[in-house]
Amino acid sequence: MEKSISNFIWNGKSRMSPSVNSSFLSSSAPPVQLCYENVSGSCVKSPYSPAPRVMLYLVFGLGAALATFGNLLVMISVLHFKQLHSPTNFLVASLACTDFLVGVTVMPFSMVRAVESCWYFGETFCTFHTCCDVAFCYSSLFHLCFISIDRFIAFIDPLVYPTKFTVSVSGFCISISWILPIVYSGAVFSTGANDDGLEELSSALNCVGGCQVVINQNWVLVDFLLFFMPTLVMIILYSKIFLVARKQAQKIETTSSKTQSSSGTYKARVTKRERKAAKTLGITVVAFLISWLPYMIDSFFDTFFGLMTPPYVNEILYWFAYYNSAVNPLIYALFYPWFRNAIRIIITGQIYKESSSTTNLFSKES
Repeated sequence: MEKSISNFIWNGKSRMSPSVNSSFLSSSAPPVQLCYENVSGSCVKSPYSPAPRVMLYLVFGLGAALATFGNLLVMISVLHFKQLHSPTNFLVASLACTDFLVGVTVMPFSMVRAVESCWYFGETFCTFHTCCDVAFCYSSLFHLCFISIDRFIAFIDPLVYPTKFTVSVSGFCISISWILPIVYSGAVFSTGANDDGLEELSSALNCVGGCQVVINQNWVLVDFLLFFMPTLVMIILYSKIFLVARKQAQKIETTSSKTQSSSGTYKARVTKRERKAAKTLGITVVAFLISWLPYMIDSFFDTFFGLMTPPYVNEILYWFAYYNSAVNPLIYALFYPWFRNAIRIIITGQIYKESSSTTNLFSKES
């Protein structure tokens, strides 16, 4: 995710100074390492010692691997097995695609930048990397918002839900979740609108081997609102879901000993299933908020209250947010028996059998 203005100023003074004074280099202080030796205007390199360096690569690399392969399994499961072809699962698969792309296009390069304190991939790719970072973050958020709407409709009125939230409606939600974030991030960062009024600061902070994108206050405020509004919608909808779930659970418990009609039994069964699905996806939303809220709050306060978060704290917040892309498949594996069954079929190679797409993934208790 992009950094706030004050964070860039802090980084410009410490880890990634725009240039190195020759008199400083000739002093008795330890030699200064540069991202690019013998290149004028190179950024200062602040490498970690070998042990922390290896540990950081392992921690960050594990997150990238989980985000890539875990979400790939989710996409394959939903798209391959016909039993999983539903509007909700298509949204889940699309969400997994955004997290997969974070693991492929964002996390590996952010890992190198975090550990080496240098950007070795060029200025053009820096802009592309920033666009992907922002776009996929908001794409995940929009997916989760639409999933919460889907779960709300399914839970409140499960019998008419199939006629309200169809595959075409799910496709429309998926399209919005992809198009709006990509257009927004591309328009802001490719046109240079992000640093309007801060051109001198941006020029002063840029150095060879750095990837620092200055964001002015207006766009930081827009970012915060884009994050806050869908978040508020999710909190309201899931709060209503769990309040209704509590009442329904009490109602089912009081009537369980009485004779029920077949339609009443079916409705109770459907309600129980939808409650379980809402609970699982609610955990996914909570995990997203826990991961991203610290970063968004820090960015907002840094920009509008003049705070200066140390670089290492920024890195912790970034990777805490990035790791959300690796958490979702673990949540599905813990709470969805069908996903565990699908993983077993994929890993053992049974997926190559001709009839594998029609395999029954649902156990009786699910």
